[in-house]
Amino acid sequence: MNRRLTTLIVGVILLAGFGALAYAAPVDYVELVPGPTFDTLGTVKGKPVISISGAPTTSDSNGQLRMLTVGEIDKITAFDVVRGWFDRDNAVLPAEVLIPPGESEQQLNQQSTDQFKQSQSSAVTAALRHEGYPVLVTIASVVAGKPAQGHLQAGDVVTTVDGQQVLSADDLAAFIQAKPVGATLQIGYTRSGKATVTPIKTVAGSDGKPQIGVEVQQTQPSPIKVSIQLENVGGPSAGLMFTLGIIDKLGPTDLTGGRIIAGTGTMDDDGDVGPIGGIAQKMIAARAAGARYFLAPADNCAEALRSPVSGLTLVKVTNLDGALTALADVRSGTQPPLCTR
Repeated sequence: MNRRLTTLIVGVILLAGFGALAYAAPVDYVELVPGPTFDTLGTVKGKPVISISGAPTTSDSNGQLRMLTVGEIDKITAFDVVRGWFDRDNAVLPAEVLIPPGESEQQLNQQSTDQFKQSQSSAVTAALRHEGYPVLVTIASVVAGKPAQGHLQAGDVVTTVDGQQVLSADDLAAFIQAKPVGATLQIGYTRSGKATVTPIKTVAGSDGKPQIGVEVQQTQPSPIKVSIQLENVGGPSAGLMFTLGIIDKLGPTDLTGGRIIAGTGTMDDDGDVGPIGGIAQKMIAARAAGARYFLAPADNCAEALRSPVSGLTLVKVTNLDGALTALADVRSGTQPPLCTR
């Protein structure tokens, strides 16, 4: 064998070896896969996902309300990345998309845990409001020298701002900040059961945003106590299904109509449903769990339609009332609002 041929063969072998090593070496990517699903009306490890005390509950639902999760695989190779590009069930993303520079994995895990707790809190708030227990936004204190002094006092319950109903502490802040500094707002409140409206002119706070100079607390007087138990799950996207699960257990109506209903979406205290991540993987998980209907946040509809799953009907949801109406449509055999292009 001549020298040139030997050199060529050795070069090819080395190139193949380096290529194989690079292909198998770990890379800074994350693979998203369909995760486990949980019936919010059911049990996990023998314990109810949702437990309620202080009010009669029903447990005779013939269907399921399935919340969905996305699994993350962070130890993948270049081969996995290439494979993932051709696998419609999974998604491969640069790790920095999920773990922004400057944030540790521990910080992100804590954030995910906090979001999950908040999703439960908002689910309880929205569900109990639906059951007739309103949220009260009460003045805890008035800052001396600020505009609210002389108009409001501790114990007042704020009800409206310029005629808009205040349903949560977030609403109050949003309504105050919706107009420029110096605007005069008509603040409605009740004191000792008497309803009153008072004009208050806003000033700039330390952040430059309008304020009236009050500290508030949000309460929801109710005899009902709700506990949600689910381990090793994080993020805010279970809010909608937790809310529906609570309402189903408290009310006489089987929201499922005997069907397996899957869904996802954040829930805020006002009952608004927000977008989530990983909807393509959640749709696959939903169909694998036997669902035929999928409650999808309106803001995720376009993304969901790009990854259709055979046999799964995408129902568009913007808020709790809309979700309940859609489920009523499904029970009656009427077509619910659908995700459309």
